[in-house]
Amino acid sequence: MHSTLFQIGNFTIHAYGLCLALGFLAGWNAAVYLYKAVRRNPDDLSGLVIAMMISGVLGGRLAYVLEHWTSEFKDNPMQILRVDQGGLMFYGGLILAAITASLYIRLKKQNFFETADIILTCLPLGQAFGRIGCFMHGCCHGAQASWGVCFPKGSPAWILQVSEGQIPRTATSSLPVIPTQLFESGAAALLFVGLFFGAPKLRKYPGLATALYLDGYAIIRFCIEMMRGDVRMAVGIFSISQFISLCLIALSGVVVLINIKRWRNS
Repeated sequence: MHSTLFQIGNFTIHAYGLCLALGFLAGWNAAVYLYKAVRRNPDDLSGLVIAMMISGVLGGRLAYVLEHWTSEFKDNPMQILRVDQGGLMFYGGLILAAITASLYIRLKKQNFFETADIILTCLPLGQAFGRIGCFMHGCCHGAQASWGVCFPKGSPAWILQVSEGQIPRTATSSLPVIPTQLFESGAAALLFVGLFFGAPKLRKYPGLATALYLDGYAIIRFCIEMMRGDVRMAVGIFSISQFISLCLIALSGVVVLINIKRWRNS
């Protein structure tokens, strides 16, 4: 765990913020490549990606703050602004970014599913970098296990285990926890590889890449959630992220129904 990479005076580079930036740049470049492949002007992508990035961070932070208000922000509300130190709920960011993208695409009169396919093909690459940032910061950790990663004193896993009486406050590290961040990072990277290299065939069926992303990531996240050990909001027997994953699978079905007639004609 290396939450702070280096510090020069008051200038600090946090691992989480750096991984977010790297993920954004990697995803943007991949999207530019796909835009050029379909002979679309990549300049049209800039405004959309920037709008999605800003709304994604705002939505992700808002969702995280609402979920962890009592445990993290109630007594220290100024921490809400410290996005560089971690604390984004991906699904919150995805929902607000999707709303923003829908409005932007409609405003620019672009083909919705062709654009969505390109964006969602590249999104898992950014997610892969983001989860590495989570691992280096120590957030979004897994449940305690006989094997795994021991995070140092002061990390989210350490704080949780101290509060639950599993380890004393004098402990120098947490008990082993499952490195769910790395599992999700690897799975997201594989999803990106499949969608990116399958793009030449998938683009014949606008909306199919969108449906595959929704299904693919929803399944990944639903399974990862079963191994998570941090505090999360519950919706019945599911975590909030598992509930949203089920909604994404249903949404994928809607995308298929909307486009299936066109695909058959193709």
